[in-house]
Amino acid sequence: MSDAIKHECGIALLRLKKPIEYYIDKYGTAFYGLNKMYLLMEKQHNRGQDGAGLANIKLDMNPGERYISRTRSIDQKPIQEIFTGINKRFEAIEEKNPDLLKDVDYLKKNAGFTGELFLGHLRYGTSGKNSLESCHPFLRQNNWMTRNLVVAGNFNLTNVDELFEVLLNLGQHPKEKSDTVTVLEKIGHFLDVENEELFQQYKAKGYNNKEITSKIAEGLNIQKILKRASEDWDGGYTMSGLLGHGDAFVLRDPAGIRPAFWYEDDEICVVTSERPVIQTAFNLKKGDIKELKPGHALIVKKNGKVSELEVNKPVTRAACSFERIYFSRGNDHDIYLERKKLGQLLIPQIIKSINNELDDAVFSFIPNTAEMSFYGMMKGLEDFLNIEKREAIKNLGANITDEELEKILTRKTRFEKIAIKDAKLRTFITQEDARDDMVAHVYDITYGTVKRNQDNLVVIDDSIVRGTTLKQSILRILDRLDPKKIVVVSSAPQIRYPDCYGIDMARMGEFIAFEAAIELLKETGKGYLINDVYRKCKEQANLPKEQIKNYVKEIYAPFTADEISKKIAELLKPIGMKAELEIVYQTIENLHEACPDNQGDWYFTGNYPTPGGNKVVNKAFTYYIEGNTNRAY
Repeated sequence: MSDAIKHECGIALLRLKKPIEYYIDKYGTAFYGLNKMYLLMEKQHNRGQDGAGLANIKLDMNPGERYISRTRSIDQKPIQEIFTGINKRFEAIEEKNPDLLKDVDYLKKNAGFTGELFLGHLRYGTSGKNSLESCHPFLRQNNWMTRNLVVAGNFNLTNVDELFEVLLNLGQHPKEKSDTVTVLEKIGHFLDVENEELFQQYKAKGYNNKEITSKIAEGLNIQKILKRASEDWDGGYTMSGLLGHGDAFVLRDPAGIRPAFWYEDDEICVVTSERPVIQTAFNLKKGDIKELKPGHALIVKKNGKVSELEVNKPVTRAACSFERIYFSRGNDHDIYLERKKLGQLLIPQIIKSINNELDDAVFSFIPNTAEMSFYGMMKGLEDFLNIEKREAIKNLGANITDEELEKILTRKTRFEKIAIKDAKLRTFITQEDARDDMVAHVYDITYGTVKRNQDNLVVIDDSIVRGTTLKQSILRILDRLDPKKIVVVSSAPQIRYPDCYGIDMARMGEFIAFEAAIELLKETGKGYLINDVYRKCKEQANLPKEQIKNYVKEIYAPFTADEISKKIAELLKPIGMKAELEIVYQTIENLHEACPDNQGDWYFTGNYPTPGGNKVVNKAFTYYIEGNTNRAY
């Protein structure tokens, strides 16, 4: 994606199901779990570079011995800083006595992060804050081991205000009004309730307090706790948690908006946001790994028993398609094929845009993340060209000459590496005009790849959100090659609506498709619709979210997708650009064909999978009209 968008967080939960001595005997190290956590987190670094955190719980520790460790970082390379800091402690032990690094009793009593239960988190800050306190995992401490709670997640809730009020009504006094703190305290409250109910139950049976403590650890009903805590959550989430005595869980939202994958054998149980990282870390096949079902929780009890249990009734699956298009790691087998398919399905639109002038066309991609859809586009062009070759040969009949046959067979689509990003260039100039000129040089071009004033130049991008980089940089440099026409192809459809489930696209004014629709309304004498939609949004502002309708759809309704694309091209064309410009977007139908299991398309259609989405989009539009730059949730 040429536009920089923050997105998604990543989680990694690992439970070692054998004693630490087992891993020393089999793998030669007491740090098997730590080493795997480094891999699981580093292989998901694409999901969060604002910060990272790691927590660990040791099982079966005696009173007075530390059993929870946590470290977090907002360093430029947070994962490396976390593990370097942990390793320094072990290096100090090694200098003292190398044999201690295999002394499990010593390590568990004297060194942090030597327990059996790990939870790692990678963070992208979508709300602007990037302090250490904003980094997961979050910790809720208590002298009762079974009331200690560590929480981290990939999530965003749309109804934080409502949930905050619930906490107040419970008598709590939260220190912060954020979805992370709200989730932590909500789960924590019902964890306390469950502890108290079990305490009273066992007390009535005559057990003493020490006996009750171990009974509670065995009897905690994690499924019930999560059900009570999450029943009024509205949003997309994969929520993970550890309890101080050793239980663990990962809970997924009922629509499956945010992803989670898991694997279990007799040595480990692991859960991550990305499937291929489990494959890489443990050398597994795709079929070995399961997807956590929407509305379900994977619960790992302290005794090692693993269960996938329904917590909230699943609704129509709306797994995020935008995540498949761009944010997830492309080395996942299915994602790789889906992204190629997105490029391949664009062929009819591309051929039309260049007036079937394949012999006078050069194809490329910007940025590098669009490479997979580029491969699909080239495969589609190859197939199209083969059909043309076959027809040409048939039309020439039996009297075809070798020269004519050779001319047909040697026709090929031309592709080049047109643009290269100069990662070292920094736009330090603050004056707007001068800065724009510097921004235009962030990418560099490969000269001599285009026949001047003759070739069409087609470049594919993952998606076009704001179009800022296109206008300020990419189109300017491509125009220096003097193509007859530049066609920018987006493998994603037009992004028209804000996200409220974890991707940093929250403001209506940031979308070039929305800007184009507003301009078209004004140009076609339909500007009154803008005020009509604003009025309707305001009228339902105080309604329960379940009763709110997405009226922002009416902004786009008068126009076809092609009309909006044409206006986008006009808005993005830099002053002085000589080549003709066309913007081609993926269709919604093709998106669904390419990503059949990820039908969550609210960015493109406004069809939000939860009631809170409609509330957010209307609020975002209201803020746009009022000039309010705050987030709508």
